[in-house]
Amino acid sequence: MEELGIRNQANSLAKIGFRNLATVRYNFLEASLYEEAIRNGEATLTADGALRAMTGQHTGRSAKDKFVVRDAKTDGQIWWDNNKPLSPVHFEVLYNDMLQFAEGKSLYVQDLIGGADAANALPTRVVTEYAWHSLFIRNLLIRPDQSTLEGFLPKLTIINLPSFRANPERHGCRTETVIACDLENGVVLIGGTSYAGEIKKSVFTALNYLLPAKSVMPMHCSANVGPAGDTAVFFGLSGTGKTTLSADPSRTLIGDDEHGWGEDGVFNFEGGCYAKTIRLSAEAEPEIYAASRRFGTVLENVALDDARVPNFDDASATENTRSAYPLHFIPNASDTGRAGQPKNIIMLTADAFGVLPPIAKLTPEQAMYHFLSGYTAKVAGTEKGVTEPEATFSTCFGAPFMPRHPSAYGNLLKDLIAKHGVNCWLVSTGWTGGAYGTGKRMPIKATRALLTAALDGSLNNVEFRVDPNFGFRVPVAVEGVDTNILDPRSTWADGAAYDAQARKLVDMFVANFAKFENHVDGSVRDAAPGTRLAAE
Repeated sequence: MEELGIRNQANSLAKIGFRNLATVRYNFLEASLYEEAIRNGEATLTADGALRAMTGQHTGRSAKDKFVVRDAKTDGQIWWDNNKPLSPVHFEVLYNDMLQFAEGKSLYVQDLIGGADAANALPTRVVTEYAWHSLFIRNLLIRPDQSTLEGFLPKLTIINLPSFRANPERHGCRTETVIACDLENGVVLIGGTSYAGEIKKSVFTALNYLLPAKSVMPMHCSANVGPAGDTAVFFGLSGTGKTTLSADPSRTLIGDDEHGWGEDGVFNFEGGCYAKTIRLSAEAEPEIYAASRRFGTVLENVALDDARVPNFDDASATENTRSAYPLHFIPNASDTGRAGQPKNIIMLTADAFGVLPPIAKLTPEQAMYHFLSGYTAKVAGTEKGVTEPEATFSTCFGAPFMPRHPSAYGNLLKDLIAKHGVNCWLVSTGWTGGAYGTGKRMPIKATRALLTAALDGSLNNVEFRVDPNFGFRVPVAVEGVDTNILDPRSTWADGAAYDAQARKLVDMFVANFAKFENHVDGSVRDAAPGTRLAAE
């Protein structure tokens, strides 16, 4: 077995059971991985110097094919209503079959870090069948100094073999695609899918399992910090605007997707960004656009014209086209991935019903209610099978990645908000003037203006009204923003139709929250939408 690259000689792949491999390339850098990917026919060089890969039938996460090993240690700690169990026996068979499948192949290894806070960092080894996946995860996680690699010891190992096909009967899974997580032993197995997002979300899942036990809050969020040191956290599912809205040229970007919040403040889990690129333009998102057109970036499922120029308007492969690049490709990105305690929390939702206002001020109790609810619309392409926006409740704005019960995260958040006096806002980037199919997406210019006013304190000095359906406070007028857009009912052609839609959404919130009522106190239950209506 030929082994190349800088590595811990005492911790080769043979140490974890790999045998008879052709070549193992450890910690190869960008140019070498480009050469490998192109030589192997895995990817194409674009006219701008990025590397473009297509992922085939899997253009989003396969959420239904993700499993967690259920054993004596995890049995009482995992939220099994949300996580599919896999027996230790099935995991062991799958592991051994994947090792056997790899024999004779050349593999790529990256030794990386999940977590910019040294006290909470997760050293992670990622073993991939494809060179472009090795470059992808090198972009996305934190890259340790090359001088430390000879002593690198992982606490999490991810093995990703896309051409492996699982056997449901033999491996205890659902289809030929499998993402199997042994969280206690720190091993994740991925087979049957080339979608690179599975790799990065496996690291997030592991951190979501490990950190709450240390009283650190793992968050599916982006984060940035202003010139005065005011940190802002943006919760939201994919497609709600986390990456776009946190890439603000007037603020320093900490990260675009995954963070921890502990006693020393906020820290990024990652060292890169995984931005959606559908309809990406230099005018609307100049930083992301520029980062997506340079050497080192990996473009996923982006169409190219005959001159190999990316066409970000082309959704022929999927709506979920992506760009993966290191954080330093954004001019105003943080060098440390760390910032102080948050001053503002923004919960982003893409409201497919067209009912929610573009911004609302939340009480701490309302914040916990909406955090546990996690209402949004799944945007087309983010998950396999989702072809148009559909209303959903994804607790903690990240249910697919939450191994523990939502109350574990909700109570952590509530305590941190109270301890640090954080302002909380609900921001809808969804539809206005009607529901999906009738209305239109909220103008990003208006969203940016409202966020700026919230973050710089301007909204502290405006008049608010109490929303009759949801009970939160909504600004009546904000300088530079069309007043009509602040009152969603006024944007509908038929006010009665709006009222009916609002009642429908309120009922969905209440029905969804029933499963959490025994896990929260009365003040949070009283923050439910419709409470004000019932009182009247």
